[in-house]
Amino acid sequence: MTMKLVEALEVVARTDPGMVRGHNEDAVFGDVSRGLVILADGMGGYNAGEVASGMAITLLSTGLQPLIDSCRPQESDPATGKRLSHVHIAQQVAITNDSIFKAAQSQPLYAGMGTTLVVAWFYENQMTVGHIGDSRLYRLRGEAFSQVTRDHSLLQEQLDSGMISAEEAKFSQNKNLVTRALGVDPEVEVEIHDYDVLPGDIYLLCSDGLNDMVEDEEIGLTLQTLQNNLELAADQLIQMANDNGGRDNVSAILVKVRGDFAAPVCWWRKLLAWFK
Repeated sequence: MTMKLVEALEVVARTDPGMVRGHNEDAVFGDVSRGLVILADGMGGYNAGEVASGMAITLLSTGLQPLIDSCRPQESDPATGKRLSHVHIAQQVAITNDSIFKAAQSQPLYAGMGTTLVVAWFYENQMTVGHIGDSRLYRLRGEAFSQVTRDHSLLQEQLDSGMISAEEAKFSQNKNLVTRALGVDPEVEVEIHDYDVLPGDIYLLCSDGLNDMVEDEEIGLTLQTLQNNLELAADQLIQMANDNGGRDNVSAILVKVRGDFAAPVCWWRKLLAWFK
């Protein structure tokens, strides 16, 4: 599966401090051989946000990589009945949350630190996505560009309840108030969903430093125009955010599905299916 993923997926990651912030509290990770990409946007005083996002990326990647190597993610966990990809992501997020929370409790400089999270695990022509906070995952399929994740934020709750309109949301003062973050509380719930992927799809993981600075329509148009040059597309997205003010750190991970990466069917499974 490793070689199949390397051939089927292209991954490009970029992170930039922006035009205003003195340091970068975002962190990105990509391991194309395992179909794993992770993005985190840290928060907290001093350099605490940078510590939180760095811990999230490091702990999650090192925790998930051996699990990815040793499991069939679509199979069910005997104990819970849930898909193994869900179980492994939830367990590793819980471990990571505990570590960040304890670090924040033990070091005064890190008090209150936390981070958003988006993790995408590609396998067998599917993708399992876990997210916390307001960092996002988008998909370009053909000419349709859409937001896949739903923000855990006060602004999203106001939109859902009808308190404000989508147009009013663009100018809201509550844009950066998340209702869920990794490492802030002793426990956190990660939202996890599965999606089918198709050859030609492009997936974008980004921090709010991109989508707050650049309209979704412009992001989608950029990906459509530069879909055959992922490196340039990633650079262009960062530049657009900075050209529009770059008020926050800005990060983007692009994943293009170049081909099929279905799991090989064992000969005995084929035989069993034939007899049925």
